[in-house]
Amino acid sequence: MMLKKLKITNFTVFPEATLTFGRNLNVIVGENGAGKTHILKLVYSILATSWEEGRGAATGPTKTGLQRALAVKLVNVFRPEALGRLARRRQGRERCDVEASFSNKALNIAFGFATQSKSEVSLETTPSAWSDTAAVFLPTRELMTIYPNFVSIYEGRYLEFEETWRDTCVLLGEPLQKGPREARVKELLSPLEEAMGGSIELDRNGRFYLRTSSGRMEMPLVAEGLRKLGMLARLVATGALLDKGYLIWDEPEANLNPRLIKRIARTMLELSMHGAQVIIATHSLFLLRELEILLSESAFKQADVRFFGLQTKPDGGISVEQGQSFDEIGDIASLDEELEQSDRFMETGT
Repeated sequence: MMLKKLKITNFTVFPEATLTFGRNLNVIVGENGAGKTHILKLVYSILATSWEEGRGAATGPTKTGLQRALAVKLVNVFRPEALGRLARRRQGRERCDVEASFSNKALNIAFGFATQSKSEVSLETTPSAWSDTAAVFLPTRELMTIYPNFVSIYEGRYLEFEETWRDTCVLLGEPLQKGPREARVKELLSPLEEAMGGSIELDRNGRFYLRTSSGRMEMPLVAEGLRKLGMLARLVATGALLDKGYLIWDEPEANLNPRLIKRIARTMLELSMHGAQVIIATHSLFLLRELEILLSESAFKQADVRFFGLQTKPDGGISVEQGQSFDEIGDIASLDEELEQSDRFMETGT
């Protein structure tokens, strides 16, 4: 099961865009403010709503119930003052429309809402089945240090944190994977634990630790880059990122040194080849180059990959260039600056 296509009209900074996704890895590139995170959050809201509403449900989706659940999820993930704030305002157009298509057509969904909507979504296409797998959203910061009691506090009172934090903390607390898939988990975990110098443990009090050969280190004392790696390792260990899962990661390179970025790049590709559909947003030239290098290896040559370049238009809107390689998505100003700095540095002769 995979997300095949996302079509959006008048959604935040996008007048109109259609994104066709690859089965394995999808990389969204653009400057700050170009809407990278908005696409990730929209995809996540659709996937998470279906999975959450379907857990334990005795019947399939209904139009009324799904309209309400999807509206709530969009508001909780994006945190606008009202749902209609997500609709791009322009003369003669007061409605946002979204359509998502999947390899399993029973999951296809289309909906919209008006600029004046506070919490109302209208469904044009209602899926006939629920998603049977979770989507994992990893924000730019790590969550293991805030994990203790965060979910209970979040659910007990209003907090100005987007709901992706709560959702990911719930998945971090899931039990470790046992049974037939345990061998596959160990195969993916081994290089992550080698990079961290240990394994992740969750104690009875709800606190995470890094277990090394010299003892146990509480998570706030672990370097932030290793904490991000640890978060990924824990989600692999619980099985959330195996088989038919989704990994949606906003700037995976944030606060990581180049050595760890290389490890993250390889792990994302390995997860995608094991069945997870990976969608990331980045403006790191180092990460992009590392992905291109890895994709030339025999293990990843068959990967179905898409790159998306978000380009600012003269009217302030954003257009999307897409292709199967980084070279096909046009020039990205922030990446050009990195290249130009390298040239200027070489010219100094130092």
